[in-house]
Amino acid sequence: MTEQDKENNKGLSRQVPEKSFADDFDAAGKSLSAALKTSFIILKIIMIVLVVAFLASGFKTVGSDEQALVLRFGRTQGVGEERLLGPGLHWIFPYPIDEMVKIPTAKKVNLAIGTFWYYQTEAEILGEGPKRRERIPEKLDPVKDGYCLTRSEAQENAPAGSDGSDYNIVHYKWQLTYQINDPERFFKNTYIEDIKPGEIYFDVITRSIRPLLEDIIEDAVVTAMVNYTIDEAIESQDRIPKHVRRLMQERLDQVESGIRVVSVYLIDMTWPRQVDDAFQASIEASQKSQRAISEARTYAENALSQAGGPMALELLSPQAGKTIQDLTEAQKTLLWSQLAGAAQEKIADARAYRTAVVETARANADYLREILPEYRKHPRLVIQKIYQDAIEYILNNTDEKFIIQPTKGAENTEIRVLLNRDQMLKPK
Repeated sequence: MTEQDKENNKGLSRQVPEKSFADDFDAAGKSLSAALKTSFIILKIIMIVLVVAFLASGFKTVGSDEQALVLRFGRTQGVGEERLLGPGLHWIFPYPIDEMVKIPTAKKVNLAIGTFWYYQTEAEILGEGPKRRERIPEKLDPVKDGYCLTRSEAQENAPAGSDGSDYNIVHYKWQLTYQINDPERFFKNTYIEDIKPGEIYFDVITRSIRPLLEDIIEDAVVTAMVNYTIDEAIESQDRIPKHVRRLMQERLDQVESGIRVVSVYLIDMTWPRQVDDAFQASIEASQKSQRAISEARTYAENALSQAGGPMALELLSPQAGKTIQDLTEAQKTLLWSQLAGAAQEKIADARAYRTAVVETARANADYLREILPEYRKHPRLVIQKIYQDAIEYILNNTDEKFIIQPTKGAENTEIRVLLNRDQMLKPK
């Protein structure tokens, strides 16, 4: 083999590996390019999915008993009524751009207030403690027992230098029912704790505003009760809750809480247990007094109604204006004519009797005028005729007649006539 052939073989041997490497490099580049294209496509799909998911997360549902506020970077969005979102599906920019705050506005929440009730153990609350008489302490403990003071009552026979004010203590149990009626004011002006994972926002709201409501209703109760005495506090159990509700709502409106007081209900009320016997005796005496007054008033009304009818009550009422003595005769006649019942019968009988007397007197006067000329001529004869007519009238209108002839020697003789004899003896 010549040197030239050797050189040609070496060249061939060098050219074959270099060409194979280039081909391999081109194939790898093509594979990498295809992989990158696929990756970019997948990445685009993922990005699109993420964007869609991000936008889809902006769909929020507001419950049927809720209203919602939309906060954009912490500021409330919307104008007027558009600031509140009603029940249904709504879309907002996802967090952290927008945030939806749902506030339950239709739910009514009950809150029991036992601040003014006396201390009870858990067993006593459950009704498993000893009998009531056995567990009453001798004295009220102001540290443990809740109570409320009523208005003082000035005593008539107070010692010098004192009005004898008598403050009394009562125990109350209340129940407050409220709801949120202004979500925007509530969100802005009422403190709500941060929501922890797993907590329900409604429960957080209820727990957060409980101290506020307890303070306000306690202040309202204390303020209201200074307007009532102990007797009024016992008898005005319908009026006092309305008074407390009004004071509480005024205070909530002053702080713009956005909370509406639905009702304030007085669950239970009692005086201090230590003076229970005295209060029971006082209540019993008061009830007897009221019963006696009521019976007397009913008897008086019935008597007046029977005597003069409904008009009698109106004539004698304090609202009648003028008294009967201040009225004219025409007014009196008009009023008496409006009476009914026994009074009307008496008035009718009196009027009939008056008419009969007047007519009889007029008839007698006419008769005497007619016989006056005859009387002047023959007085004895006229008088005898009048006497005979009177005797005839009397005898004709008597049931029994006794005629006694005078006799000589009848001195010291008694004549006895039995009056009101048995009617069955008359025919005999």
